[in-house]
Amino acid sequence: MEDRMSMSNKDLYRLEILTKIQNKQLKQSKGAKLLEISPRQIKRLVRRLRQEGPKGVISRKVGKTSNNRLSQEQTQQIVEFFKQEDHRDFGPTLACEYLAEQGCSISTSSVRAVMIKNGLWTPNQIPELKIHPLRIRKDKKGELIQVDGSEHDWFEGRGPRCTLLVFIDDASSETMHLKFVKSENLFDYFKATREYIEKHGRPEAFYSDKHAVFRVNRNEAVSGTGMTQFGRAMHELDITLVCANSPQAKGRVERRNRDFQNRLIKAMRIAKISDIEAANAFLPSFLQKFNKQFAKIPKDPNNAHRALLPEHNLDRIFCVKETRKLSKNLTLSYDNVIYQILTDRPEYTLKNAEVVVLETEDNVISIEYKGTPLKAVPYHRMQARTEEVNAKELIERLNTLAKHKERYRPNGKHPWRRYQRRKVLV
Repeated sequence: MEDRMSMSNKDLYRLEILTKIQNKQLKQSKGAKLLEISPRQIKRLVRRLRQEGPKGVISRKVGKTSNNRLSQEQTQQIVEFFKQEDHRDFGPTLACEYLAEQGCSISTSSVRAVMIKNGLWTPNQIPELKIHPLRIRKDKKGELIQVDGSEHDWFEGRGPRCTLLVFIDDASSETMHLKFVKSENLFDYFKATREYIEKHGRPEAFYSDKHAVFRVNRNEAVSGTGMTQFGRAMHELDITLVCANSPQAKGRVERRNRDFQNRLIKAMRIAKISDIEAANAFLPSFLQKFNKQFAKIPKDPNNAHRALLPEHNLDRIFCVKETRKLSKNLTLSYDNVIYQILTDRPEYTLKNAEVVVLETEDNVISIEYKGTPLKAVPYHRMQARTEEVNAKELIERLNTLAKHKERYRPNGKHPWRRYQRRKVLV
């Protein structure tokens, strides 16, 4: 019984060309161009066809182990790496970087293949792509800084959930500043932005989402300047604040949040970090290594950051400022507290005057008139008396109130009664 052999379409085409060359129907140089191989290889293949027949056309690598195949020791090292608790959810790319630090230099595709074979990784399905218009990067560093807050379980249950404030440069994709805070609120954004400006200077613009810290989202608002406290602070610093209409518009910072939720979480897990203070202390070393790997060189080497001017008092800028109008008695109301202004000047000079109330994060209140501080005495509003009663007394009191609220019925001698009687008699 003759042996059977399988050939690919490529092998069948090669056999056809080589047979024509062997039968002197085609020149070797022409056959080399058709098969896209060298004339020397053509001579070797013709010789093998003459000696072994059609079987000599098939590549001798078929059925043999690849020379670049991972050894059993390398495969076992990859599997043992993922058996560690701290590495349980590493992806192929990040795992390849950590394995390289341990002296195991393996390509990402090889790590991914081992993970899939051992059930450690499931390839993601390609999502349906949505086309968004491209926006060209800025040329200079500091022209546009994308800002966002990422609320996540950063400590994986070892500590409370918190938010990471991210500042990323649009021109270079360099992460300029990171800060862990409890939540996205005004004063935490004030702190992070002040730290950024003191370190890098004033950028030309901040690019954020439509969070209430950055934008007034009430269309029916009829009072105020139409600007949030953060927007007012940026206006005083001559920094443009732009709010994106969609997450895709500020895609760089959104993708960077995704990277941090992958890489930063695992780095803090290995470093045994479980609170905000330790995490903020860990960020500079992590950020230095991260930017070295992912930051790009901007088109223009000039820096667009500007230095602070002498008139920029950051203590006065990064606080809450509200405008109030004094009454005839020189009083104003702020946060349910009445403040009485004490002054040595004639009272009529301050009647109906507009003053500015400044509040810091520590709830320290100061009042100014045209930049001059005013003395004020706070008077807290009296609260209604409260009394604790048990359930039985509560029901009795509610019934008593219900009786008092019954419809009033005048007696027979009331004028309304007499009028109704006269009307009936008529």
